[in-house]
Amino acid sequence: MDSGTLREIRESIRTIADYPRPGVQFRDITTLLGNARTFRRVVDELVEPWTVAKVNRVAGIEARGFILGGAVAHQLAAGFVPIRKKGKLPHTTVRVAYSLEYGLDEMEMHEDAVSRGERIILVDDLVATGGTAEAAVKLLRKLGAEILGACFVINLPELGGAARLEALGVPVRTLVSFDGQ
Repeated sequence: MDSGTLREIRESIRTIADYPRPGVQFRDITTLLGNARTFRRVVDELVEPWTVAKVNRVAGIEARGFILGGAVAHQLAAGFVPIRKKGKLPHTTVRVAYSLEYGLDEMEMHEDAVSRGERIILVDDLVATGGTAEAAVKLLRKLGAEILGACFVINLPELGGAARLEALGVPVRTLVSFDGQ
């Protein structure tokens, strides 16, 4: 990715201090999504490594992963799989519990959303500690999916999430990194 595109992406991400709690620098991509040119560039960059990989489906993590994942799936001519918080899907689901900073939560997907051996790309807006993405990987693997990689616009490398996914054998693609939380 050229330095101009990288700068354009970084500058399109709004930082909100002390949200959702003091000390956190929230990286808000809604400003990026509102800029048609930058949004298109981000999708093109996320898709680039997978254009010849024969991806069956793109899995997006609720909620910003739905926006990005849908666009990535469209570009790859792949299906889209929503991974949601517990209780949000109407059909029979499979579920996995995962740890949050303040307790436990669960995510789920329809049990028929992925078939054994399907080639999947996982997409979300940001990887921080990697707990949510790790849970999504476990959920997809539970149904027999092959995870080709995980794509994020933003990496917070100090929190170790990308390394956590790579330790699970999942290649990680991020476009920009920010220091801190």
